[in-house]
Amino acid sequence: MAEPWQTVLDFWFGQPDSPDFGQARKEWFRKSQAFDQAVAETLGPLYQRAIAEEFHTWSGAPQSCLALILLFDQVPRNLFRDDPQAFASDPQALALTKQAIAQQFDQALLPVQRVFLYLPLEHSENLTDQSQCLALFRQLAATTEVGDDFLDYAQRHFDVIEQFGRFPHRNQILGRVSTPAELAFLALPGSTF
Repeated sequence: MAEPWQTVLDFWFGQPDSPDFGQARKEWFRKSQAFDQAVAETLGPLYQRAIAEEFHTWSGAPQSCLALILLFDQVPRNLFRDDPQAFASDPQALALTKQAIAQQFDQALLPVQRVFLYLPLEHSENLTDQSQCLALFRQLAATTEVGDDFLDYAQRHFDVIEQFGRFPHRNQILGRVSTPAELAFLALPGSTF
């Protein structure tokens, strides 16, 4: 029987012996009720255990740390779409990402896995985190074939935080009042992520 952290990685990235292992998957960033349901069924119980701090030991190795980051960062975005709870465990994911980078865990991961190690920085509403994220995605794009699309998204996230200091598309979900400039921005095509 696989370790729970391996279950997370196998679900998210596929089995290591599958032909698409190590490749980007479209369902990661597309709103899909079927994928959200699969996430809920497979990873929902593990998310609940992670929130209850049952998996704190996972932070000690690259693969298991990545699995924990996925549970705190990506999984709630599928479980709780359009709900404040989608962002509730972002601080845990961000802290783990910073710890993992400091320990150079990212260097032990496949390029597509490194993307998900870095995403908590991209999801942060802090410009310093965004700057670090942009630098990491620039390095990833320069050294692998995975990085170009992800670099574009990192730049777009950086630009929004540089301009507004927060993500305007989260305002309604989080009960924040949008400024006139944010409302004008939100009316533009492609303004949400």
